[in-house]
Amino acid sequence: MIGDRSFAPLGDAQLNWRFNGSSNSIATIIKHIAGNSISRWTDFLKSDGEKAWRDRDSEFEDGVISKIDLIILWEKGWKCLFDAINSLTDDDLLRTVYIRNEPHTVMEAINRQLSHLPYHIGQIIYIAKMQQGGNFKSLTIPKGESKNFNAIKFNAGKDDSTNTIV
Repeated sequence: MIGDRSFAPLGDAQLNWRFNGSSNSIATIIKHIAGNSISRWTDFLKSDGEKAWRDRDSEFEDGVISKIDLIILWEKGWKCLFDAINSLTDDDLLRTVYIRNEPHTVMEAINRQLSHLPYHIGQIIYIAKMQQGGNFKSLTIPKGESKNFNAIKFNAGKDDSTNTIV
């Protein structure tokens, strides 16, 4: 959700901008996240997570891609991941799956993805913040607002139905 919100205000040029020649653009990172997720989670319990058809190196090649195409790719990667996870049963969690021919329990594979994705989403947010400069709107609790935020949350009482990102 914060990844989506971070690049929502950006246009094509901003999404394809790189700080320097060795940096990745938001577009490149989205291509990589989607490529990784689609490879890992397609036929998750049946085939190696690094598919022969994936061309990881091409995910990092420069080229202008439109915001619309990026969002379609972004959503495709997330849908593949969530569809695979939602189909799992409790009995599946200790099954063995392979990523690059290395064995992982299903839980280990999920944890591996849970460390990989936030790493890259943090990069996206940082680049989006650079692109927007002073117009960047905080995606979580704004600087200097922690006390106010906590006062509101703790004075409201317990509510297990909220999904606030902090």
